[in-house]
Amino acid sequence: MERQPEILLATRFGEIVEVIIPPPKTAVASPQSVLVPSVRDRHIAEIQTKGRMAWQKSAGYNKRSRAETQMGRWKAVIGPNSRPDIFDNQKTEAKIGVRVLNRMTELGRPKFERVA
Repeated sequence: MERQPEILLATRFGEIVEVIIPPPKTAVASPQSVLVPSVRDRHIAEIQTKGRMAWQKSAGYNKRSRAETQMGRWKAVIGPNSRPDIFDNQKTEAKIGVRVLNRMTELGRPKFERVA
């Protein structure tokens, strides 16, 4: 029997890890969901009752998505070819990458001003 990802992660990192894996649109609750619902079953039930967007907000999935996007940006800026041999050069390169990403994030963030 195939093990669920949340069981594998809980085994490796302990019970403090909250697994947020969005179920596919065609997901169906397991037969045991009535008696012993898994995390996945609870997610499916919440999506069915409140909708996917409400589930994302309540589960904190939006934060995860933003973090994944930022890591993708980091990889695009720093790239796979950046592996200096000297540790001080690595630190400098990382600082430059962080500044670039922070600047990119700042440029894309809306600024609100009161006009009335």
